[in-house]
Amino acid sequence: MPSATLGHLTSRDDVETSSRSFADLTTLRVGGAPAHTLCCRSADAVAEVVRSLDEAGVPLLVVGGGSNLVVGEDVAGLVAVVLESEGKDGTDVAIDAASGVVRAFAGVVWDDLVAATVDAGLGGLECLSGIPGSVGATPVQNVGAYGAEVSQTLHRVQLFDRSTGETSWVSPESLELGYRYSNLKFTSRAVVTAVEFSLSTDGLSAPLRFGELARRLGVTEQDGTSRRPASEVRDMVLELRRGKGMVLDDADHDTWSAGSFFTNPVVDAATADEVQRLVASSRGEQDAAAMPRFPAGDAAGEKMEKLSAAWLIERAGFARGWHVPGSERAGLSSKHTLALTNRGQASSADIVELARAVRDGVREAFGVTLVPEPVWIGVTLDPE
Repeated sequence: MPSATLGHLTSRDDVETSSRSFADLTTLRVGGAPAHTLCCRSADAVAEVVRSLDEAGVPLLVVGGGSNLVVGEDVAGLVAVVLESEGKDGTDVAIDAASGVVRAFAGVVWDDLVAATVDAGLGGLECLSGIPGSVGATPVQNVGAYGAEVSQTLHRVQLFDRSTGETSWVSPESLELGYRYSNLKFTSRAVVTAVEFSLSTDGLSAPLRFGELARRLGVTEQDGTSRRPASEVRDMVLELRRGKGMVLDDADHDTWSAGSFFTNPVVDAATADEVQRLVASSRGEQDAAAMPRFPAGDAAGEKMEKLSAAWLIERAGFARGWHVPGSERAGLSSKHTLALTNRGQASSADIVELARAVRDGVREAFGVTLVPEPVWIGVTLDPE
């Protein structure tokens, strides 16, 4: 990077340099050192840093909490633009408890925002408690868990458009939000600088649609409309996530992950029938009858169904804690087969080897190819 550009950017009070590597910046804790790391603590800082680097022709990667990234070791040509919130003066989050409208800078820690909304008596985000990462990442992949998705409460998203250099608010509809998808994902056309949500003001949760969560909260109705106090739902979600190693803990290698590594596959009904037949053949009719199958809309005139990636991984023979023979640096979580974890000394190559083994094993067993959820930088799942 030209020294003049670096000097200009770091002269701002809301931009700071850092020597951290991607192993420090991601929850998987793998990845090499970028050329520079610039920490931005305001929407204006993000816009100016990205605009200046683009004008100078410097490759960059925007990082929030780093919870959805698999980064390679050879990334010395990149500049890491890190969105961070100081959270000291309250200007990064604005909560209107009367209207339920909540606005947050993209660098705010996601779970901090969820906690603040619940404390303010607002409902809608509680099922997304404990998810690592920053606010800005949530609309990019339409973050979801326990029957809820960000798209259900999203009001507006502030974007810095890298082609025009303009910052503006856009509607959720313009992002084409779908299952773990928006038209921002896997592109570099814009950077999220702030997000606005519209939440309920009655202190109750979103309708409880996830069976395990509903049962643990004593919900017996099966229509998916029951609601509970948002604080109770948040506490139960955090308890469930901790039991699966899905709440960050420096001392617990099961949490050194990118969360759920593979998306739940969406297939046509005929494919789902074939998977169920193969399960029955290999594991028995009783196990096959319990296979999770959920309606997932239509595609090209065909009824689609969502299967459980974790269930398929387990039925393909991968147990909790499984690792590639002879390579123990990376392994499946000991609590949850959908999480690929760094056991302390893993490299990006170790994570790739593990991901490839699991994906190929499921494909060989059931003919279904699992798709990774994280974004891959400087590394690929398949060798070229």
